[in-house]
Amino acid sequence: MKIERIERPRAVIPTASMADIAFLLIIFFMLTTVFRKEKGLKTLQFPQAEQTQRIKKHKHLSYVWISNRGDIFVHDLPTDTSFIKREFQQLVFEDPQLLTMIMADKRVEYRYVNMVIEALRSAKALRVSFRTDFEKK
Repeated sequence: MKIERIERPRAVIPTASMADIAFLLIIFFMLTTVFRKEKGLKTLQFPQAEQTQRIKKHKHLSYVWISNRGDIFVHDLPTDTSFIKREFQQLVFEDPQLLTMIMADKRVEYRYVNMVIEALRSAKALRVSFRTDFEKK
């Protein structure tokens, strides 16, 4: 006696919408990804302060890094005070609420910090803050 085989329906995965799903995933990751702007200098030792205030909003913030040898960096590029003046004039024009964070090493001579402050002043970037570490007692 011959037994008839029962044919089961084959599982089929529809591939017509795979391209739509892939594009939606690409758009999702493009919209939710936040790119890091600057890496900064990793070897800096910041001066200590008795009181510090954390800046929570990084939206209107720009950084100037000064190494212990007096090298000045803006946007991870070595620069001089004339570039700082031009760059921050443009940045302040685009964002009047811009806060400039000076990330200076505690061993740097003050004349380098003063040169940066004067360049920022001439660029009308008057909102300036200094990065410090909390002094532990």
